[in-house]
Amino acid sequence: MLGLFTIALLVDTLTTQVGRVTVVAEPRQRAYAEALAKQAGQAVDWPGLGRRTPPPFTLVLASDSLSLARMTRGQAPGWGAGVTYPEARTIIVRADLPDVPQTLRHELAHLVLRTTVHTRLPLWFDEGYAAWGSGEVNRAESLELNLAVAAGRIPLFAELDGMLRGSSGTADLAYALAASAVAEIARREPRGGLERLLTRLEAGEGFESAMVAATGLTPDRFEAAWRSALKRRYSLLTWLVAGGMWSVIAFGLGGLAWYKRERDRPRRAALDRGWVVPPPDELSEFPPPTAGVGGPGSEGSPVDPGGHRQ
Repeated sequence: MLGLFTIALLVDTLTTQVGRVTVVAEPRQRAYAEALAKQAGQAVDWPGLGRRTPPPFTLVLASDSLSLARMTRGQAPGWGAGVTYPEARTIIVRADLPDVPQTLRHELAHLVLRTTVHTRLPLWFDEGYAAWGSGEVNRAESLELNLAVAAGRIPLFAELDGMLRGSSGTADLAYALAASAVAEIARREPRGGLERLLTRLEAGEGFESAMVAATGLTPDRFEAAWRSALKRRYSLLTWLVAGGMWSVIAFGLGGLAWYKRERDRPRRAALDRGWVVPPPDELSEFPPPTAGVGGPGSEGSPVDPGGHRQ
């Protein structure tokens, strides 16, 4: 992996220095990459960590999914938008997806967290912190989370880790669930649990003991508390109020349109029988219609395709 970066960095036409950020991008994407790097190098307030400036790092702009796969040697999933290598202080993001700045902020959260905390972290916490800390969970994902909870589909942390490594179909929900778990650490009483946890992790304490000291709960007990909190917070009613009602309405309208189309199919087929459209050259033989073609008193009467008054 580092060999690929070294080769890229040796190519002057692809490399630019923006403050403490080294940018690697194709010439046609250089201006955009430099603008991203300028924004990424600024100090930001991170949950539980305070205001921090990212360490010097390399920002690589991949043109598409194939480029990302080549740079990561297949480690990134096909649907992935970015990847971070904390030890190499390198972030790679795809330039062909929407909202690249948001993707970069997510990866920056990984970089800041992992260059601050060197203790081994569970995947749900690592990804959950990046998703929640970067403000990544949007309204659509919140609705999906709400519906999943209302349907009783709340995974255990081990299952959540599998979802985070899974397909694109489960990724959005998995990131929203992981973000909600980190948010639960922050909002539990007494407040300040996330700050206490990260302070202990930064000092080198193990995750399990740090969780107990920061929240009073082992990871297993916190898992149960988080799942209970989700059930209290989300329901079918809150999903409807939050915007799910529009999905129900849209589904209902689509179903009604399909029903009417199927109901009218025999009638439309009957009307089509015997209806022959003359060739274009024959249409010119017919004189244009004139007012009063139907005789006195018929000006406002519609005419059906067979020429009969209705």
